[in-house]
Amino acid sequence: MKTRRNWRSSSKKTPGRGAWVLGAVNGAARALRGRRGWAAGGAAVALLALAGGLWLFLGGGDSANTPPDTRAREYRDVDACLLTGEDGIAQGTPAASVWEGMQQASEETRARVTYVPVTGEQSVDNVRPFLNGLVQRQCEVVLTVGAPQVRAAEAVAGEHPSLPFVVVGAGVKTAKDNVTVVPPGEGLKSAVAQAIRDAVRDAK
Repeated sequence: MKTRRNWRSSSKKTPGRGAWVLGAVNGAARALRGRRGWAAGGAAVALLALAGGLWLFLGGGDSANTPPDTRAREYRDVDACLLTGEDGIAQGTPAASVWEGMQQASEETRARVTYVPVTGEQSVDNVRPFLNGLVQRQCEVVLTVGAPQVRAAEAVAGEHPSLPFVVVGAGVKTAKDNVTVVPPGEGLKSAVAQAIRDAVRDAK
């Protein structure tokens, strides 16, 4: 779902390998200034510019020799989607701990993780369109935080028995086999991470 990097720069830059092209062009232009060399100079400069452009286009520039970013992660085609209240994953909220668990599982399994906050009225009727949107995006596991989000998940889960739901809430009970209840507090992060691991395993 906004799966959701810093680059280091240096004040000193090493001239690129393509710099000789520009130098040759400028040098030819200076050497051939004047009336006698105008025509020949123009032709030489044009030929050098054309040769340099082809050389850079065919991979002679610095970018062709730049190693790929080893920090880039290749994700599996597995999505874990979190539905939160309007505060999103603000620090100190249960959703923040859920998100940390999702990120931990993503590092281990390479599953994609995203979250969507419910804007507007925090009611079951307003939550359901947001939740249905996650289902339509074909998430492999849907997580919800917040009372109306949990109640909406209970209702939607019955319509999609093969889709696992993880709901976070105290005192929540469910009779549906595809709904896992995780109480807030200690152990929330690890329980969420395990739920995503299970979803990745079942998606293989």
